[in-house]
Parts: sequence; C-alpha cells; structure tokens
Amino acid sequence: MADHKTVMAQAVREAYERGQEDETLLPLVLTGPGSRPLGRIRDGDAVIFYNIRGEREIELTRSLVEKGFPFFPVRAFDRLSFATMIEYAPQLPVQVAFPPEGEVEMTLSEVISRRGLGQLKVTEAEKAVHVGYFLNGKRQEPFAGEERVIVPTRKDVTLFDAAPEMSIAGIVAAVRERISDGGVSFILVNFPNVDVVGHIENETAVRRAVEAVDRAAGEVLEAALRAGMTTVITADHGTVEKWLYPEGTVDTGHTDSPVPFLLVSPGGGESLRPEGTLTDVAPTILDLLGIEKPPAMTGRSLLTSRVPRDGGAPRRVLMMILDGWGYRAERDGNLIAASHTPVMDRLWASRPRSLLAAAGEAVGLPPGTVGNSEAGHLHIGAGRVIYSDRVRIDRAIEDGSFYENRAFRGVMGEAKGQGGALHLMGIVSFFSSHGSLHHLFALLDLARREGVGEVYIHAMLGRRGELPASGARYVEQVERYCLEKGVGRVASVIGRYWSMDREDNWDRIEKTYRMLVYGEGTPVPDGFSSANVAQWR
Repeated sequence: MADHKTVMAQAVREAYERGQEDETLLPLVLTGPGSRPLGRIRDGDAVIFYNIRGEREIELTRSLVEKGFPFFPVRAFDRLSFATMIEYAPQLPVQVAFPPEGEVEMTLSEVISRRGLGQLKVTEAEKAVHVGYFLNGKRQEPFAGEERVIVPTRKDVTLFDAAPEMSIAGIVAAVRERISDGGVSFILVNFPNVDVVGHIENETAVRRAVEAVDRAAGEVLEAALRAGMTTVITADHGTVEKWLYPEGTVDTGHTDSPVPFLLVSPGGGESLRPEGTLTDVAPTILDLLGIEKPPAMTGRSLLTSRVPRDGGAPRRVLMMILDGWGYRAERDGNLIAASHTPVMDRLWASRPRSLLAAAGEAVGLPPGTVGNSEAGHLHIGAGRVIYSDRVRIDRAIEDGSFYENRAFRGVMGEAKGQGGALHLMGIVSFFSSHGSLHHLFALLDLARREGVGEVYIHAMLGRRGELPASGARYVEQVERYCLEKGVGRVASVIGRYWSMDREDNWDRIEKTYRMLVYGEGTPVPDGFSSANVAQWR
C-alpha cells in the first residue's frame, strides 16, 4: 500500500506504468477536497526559482514576471515576489540571490577582437547560447568583428531521436560558404548532435548522431585544408562514450571522461603535449594565430613545437567543438567506439593529439562531478578556471551565509507580510547541472527558520545522468524531508521538457505555467486528513 504521505512520488510511479518517463512527464497536481488543486501561485505569493545555469530558465520566469508577456495568456500579478538563484537574464524584474561576479575578461574572443581580427561562430539554435554567452565569458553581446551564424533548430520533431542529424547540414553549408573569406581569421563550429541525442535512451539514434558528426567534421576539415586553415577538433564534455552504468542500465547523462584534442594543419609538423585541460584550448588557439596569451589566461598552450608559415603570413584557424564527444579507451558500452567514425579514427591515428580534462575541478565544478556544456564552453573560451555557481552556493551553505541571503529572506518576508505562500520550483536531482536537492533542502530549512507558513514545491524531473525511475525516488526524498522538517509540500511535478526550454517552444512553457497557476494536470488526491484543510489553498 502506498504511503499516503508520499503521494506525489507514488503518482510519478503510476505515470511510469502508463508509459511516461521523467523528461517528458505530464503535469501532476496535488488536489484537496472536490479535486481542488493545492498550492497554486497567486498574487501576494513569493516564488524562488532555485535552478542554476539559467539559459533554460528564462522563458518560464518571463511568463510569471514580465508585464505584457506576449506569447500566451497569463494572469496579471501585481504583488508576486520573485527571486532566482542566479541571474538568468539581466532584464528580468527579479531579485537575484547570487548575482554574477562580473564578465570574464580577456577571453579568446575578446583577445582576437582586440587584435582587429574577424571571427565567425556557427552552430544551430540549440547551442547558440554556448558559443556566444558562455564562450565569451558570460557576455551577451558579440565583440567587434565577431559574427554569429545560428542555423534554426528543427521544430517538426518532439525529441531528436526522430532526427539525429538535426540541422547539421545547414551548419556545414554555412561554414563552407564563408571558409574562403580571408577577412575571417578564426572560425568556431559547434555540432550539437551527440550531446542532444545522447540524452535520449535510443542507441540507434545516438549512433546515427555520432556518425553524422563524423561525416560533417570530415566535410568541414576538407574545406578548411583547401582554404589553408589550421584546424583543431575538440569537445566540451563527454556523453555517450559511457552509455551504461556498471549494472547495465543506460546512462543518458554527461560523463567525467576527458575529451579529445586534435590538430590538423596544411603542412603538418606540429606536436602536442599528451594531456591538458579545457583551459589550455584558448592559449593554444592564440599560439596558432601568433597572438600572445594575456596574463589572465593561466592555461598553457598544448603546442610543444610548430612550423612557421611561409613568408610569415598570418595563420587562420578553425575550431570544431564536437559537443558531447568524450574519449574512453574501453569499447564496452562505448557508443562512439561502436559507431562508424572513419574521419575521427583516421585523425586519431595520424595527427597530433591530446586528451583534455573536462569535468570536476578542472572546469570549476565540485570534485568528482561530470562536465557540462556551460562549464565546457566557458573554460574553452576563458583559458583559466572559473568556479561554478554551484561551488559558490555550496560554500555559502557550508559557511552559513546562504541563510542570511537578502534575496531569499526578502521574498520570504514579503510573502509573510502579504499573507501569501512561498513556492520553490526547480529541478529535483543531485546530479543535474541545473540544480541540486541540497539547495532545495537549504531553502526549506531557511523557510522554516523564517516562519513561512505555507511552502509549496514544484518539482521538475529529467533523465540526464540519472538511473531509470530516479524522478520518483527524488520526489519521495523531498516529501520525506518535508515531513521530517515539518515544512513544505510537493504540490506539482512535471518533466523538464515542458518547463526548461530555450528554443521559444512557448506551447511547452504554457503547459508548465497552467500547472503552476491554474492547477491543470492529472489530479493527485492529497493523502492527509481533513484536519489539514486549513492549510490548503
């Protein structure tokens, strides 16, 4: 018999039995007498969106706080207090608990720009924020001389295992069109396929994605060599080279593997250090361009020898980021090794190569954690270690300053003063790059300390780096923590597919909005007795 105190976790398990899974889980809503939804966001309430990273959190935040929001009908809130864990976008009218410490200066793109050289970045919309905002040290605007070509991401499929090639043909075409432009000294290309499709439990589709990237890399490399460009090939983190957990279940998350770094120049003759980290990429690119790295870059060039250009002509460099392409020597459970990759196999056997650390402390993350696209691109561009927001927040919890945070205490105080409730919404996971249950638990502890009467949790699930059915286990952990501490209820649960979008799929965000505000979703009857009706709203 299900524990009536963990009804939302049981509802998630029942959704699994109906064929649903965490990433695309349809909304579940806690209900009271007469199937009335509980814990809806109302005027006078306070909301804390506790996710980190931020690029997938902007759209949902906008729907709740933006005056004149245009994409679907919304309720006008005049007294909704809203705080975010970090800054998602500077224009959002919210309080920010851990504001940015400032842009990272003298990144790869900035140094190239300061030299008056042209640079071009090409990807599809799925990774636009990574080659722009993150690679440029969390700067929104392009630098002088920096051009970005963003190929539209397809909208005709729900998940990309239905189209593992994504928009890769458009990326290749855009690069080939501009590669002979001598006014562009540096070209960066990101192929998203392995990372994006690797988060879906479909081995055939993943192998198609790997093979599509291998073919595309070959086409771009051939064009670069014809144009006399030196090419480097690397990745931001690993994914499908560790497709299985030790017990044999599928792991759709990122990994702690190193990533390859390959150097292909028209004349050859260079050599590389065998090992490094992602912080060494920017110094290496600058070295190839003949530009001295700035003092702020603590990474080191991977080059151990190089061949000067004839006549001292300036070198042009193209960098390909094979997003999610990790390196692992073992072939068991390795979908990159299992795929047909003649281009990368030939280059690995014949060209200068190195392996780069792309996870944990090497990229500013806690020890032992896997890499991610944000940290990967940030460190590729920065050429130094930049400590992640997760590390900052974890340290604040440890030293107690988290519980004195003005943004958190401010919105909690406003909710109390207006007789409103506090809503905590975000990912429920210990492993997601978008957030941690440790942060949610710390917020619950703070809410109890501050004497907030009504606290509701709106959980987002995602199967990325998690074992099967992990969402239900996490929701149960949250429900039991609430019972143990005497604060909070899980009021709704939804898959992150519907709540954490970054491609203007407003129909998905509307589904989450209507769950949060109107209580639309599969009703989950509350298991508590009628004596608790006074707490319902």
